[in-house]
Amino acid sequence: MALQLIDSHCHLDGHHFPEGPEPILARGLDAGVVHFVVMGVARDDSVAQLVVSLAEARPDVSAAVGMHPHDADGLDDALFERLEQLCGHDSVVAVGEVGLDYHYMHSAAEEQQRVFVRMIDLAKRLGKPLIVHTRSAPEQTLSILRDEGAGEVGGIIHCFSEDRAFATRALDLDFDLSFSGIVTFAKAHAVHEVARWAPSERIMVETDSPYLAPAPRRGRRNEPANVVHVAKAVARLRDEPIEQLASQTTANVLRRLRISRPDLAAD
Repeated sequence: MALQLIDSHCHLDGHHFPEGPEPILARGLDAGVVHFVVMGVARDDSVAQLVVSLAEARPDVSAAVGMHPHDADGLDDALFERLEQLCGHDSVVAVGEVGLDYHYMHSAAEEQQRVFVRMIDLAKRLGKPLIVHTRSAPEQTLSILRDEGAGEVGGIIHCFSEDRAFATRALDLDFDLSFSGIVTFAKAHAVHEVARWAPSERIMVETDSPYLAPAPRRGRRNEPANVVHVAKAVARLRDEPIEQLASQTTANVLRRLRISRPDLAAD
């Protein structure tokens, strides 16, 4: 049986993929990726507009629109209004990616927190789930999600890179766990443990392309076709057939993001 995988998180921005998204998506389809959740984040609304247009033109693409924590200090009221309008499109299935990144600190912590709270409020008003970025800020991320009532809409902890204690608390807040190429890295022991343990109905796979290429492709530009390597790594860790893992993670994304694909099995 052919694999049917969803890349639950990818970036197809033109400065990373100057050839445009079509050949990238075509290679993904050839590899067994049947749906792509594409992020629309930048310091302005240009990428968001592009991914919304792409998702409206293709039934195998869904969009997410938000403000990455790296760019938080660039969010003013005018930009927020434009992002809010874009988030209202039917093709936008989540508000994201949003969150905290205290590793690079491209924006001050206070600005990241302010924008994160504002984006959670937007997701709640729209009734759409959140796609959360967290790096070097585990306690603050969970505290904000809890204090702001993000569990009302739930969502996804993307590119999961924390430990089982964090995973347990995130699951309790109604956030699923999406594994990226990190799960293929030999020294990512905490992530391996979570991938083995996490409930099957609460996990997903992603590339976070063009970043974090999985072990067989490390050092190269990542793209959605490589989500197959991520899925194989998670399946090995869980001692499951890859077909079972693919079917389950695909169903999980369709459920969590309320994506309508009658041609794909939803359970």
